[in-house]
Amino acid sequence: MNIIGCILDPSSGRVVLDGDPVYDGKWLRSDLRRLRLDKIGFIFQAHNLLPFLTAAENVSLVLDLAGWAPEKGKERAKELLDYLEVGHRAPVKPALLSGGEAQRVAIARALANRPRIILADEPTAALDSKRAQLVMDLLRKLASEQEACILTVTHDEKIFDRFDRLIHLRDGKLADE
Repeated sequence: MNIIGCILDPSSGRVVLDGDPVYDGKWLRSDLRRLRLDKIGFIFQAHNLLPFLTAAENVSLVLDLAGWAPEKGKERAKELLDYLEVGHRAPVKPALLSGGEAQRVAIARALANRPRIILADEPTAALDSKRAQLVMDLLRKLASEQEACILTVTHDEKIFDRFDRLIHLRDGKLADE
């Protein structure tokens, strides 16, 4: 996921994201941060929210960086936080959020800019089963509506039915598909 997210250099091969070659022996884009901002949403196992920003500010920050008008960014953040059932926690800083609430804010942040690629590392780990299904339903809806690719690493067998394709890795090698 770190290679697809343009964070680590591949040891060989090419990387093509959304039809755009980005690595072929070297990075082909001079600004990988902009590429990540424009095309990739990251959902980390640890929420990685900025502690000095509120939940809403953590989500709208991505949109500010992408150049959205501030009011549109706030509207989009509210829409996502409400959908993920944490809209009432929008003015709260991360230290006062439960683990599940913080994870849902982090998911809203990853989806904010409508990226074409979502990289999700254990996105439901901190969520109860009801909210895990809600998050997976949102990710599937996003994938369908925006023709986005969602790559998820998970051990949560309860969400396997939400994926179009499962690839099992064992000790870093393809075990089965």
